[in-house]
Amino acid sequence: MPVNPLVNLMPALFLFGVMYFLLIRPQQRRQQEHAKLVAALKKHDEVVTIGGVHGTILNVKEQTVILRVDDQAKLEVDKTAVARLTRRAAE
Repeated sequence: MPVNPLVNLMPALFLFGVMYFLLIRPQQRRQQEHAKLVAALKKHDEVVTIGGVHGTILNVKEQTVILRVDDQAKLEVDKTAVARLTRRAAE
């Protein structure tokens, strides 16, 4: 009795579906949320960088932000290096 070729593809399609919903889709969602975070950065926001540096944004440029990490220490980092926002600036 011949077997339908689609039946042979079912396990592969099932595995692709599982991988899509467990790995690909959540990663895309995280990337979209990070892009929104980066686009919404503004002066006086308190942030943490990917490297673990905590600082307050002093200036927002097109591709970078300047962080105050101490009274006399300032760092210029790429916007994409900001991992999370710890406190939003008062409006």
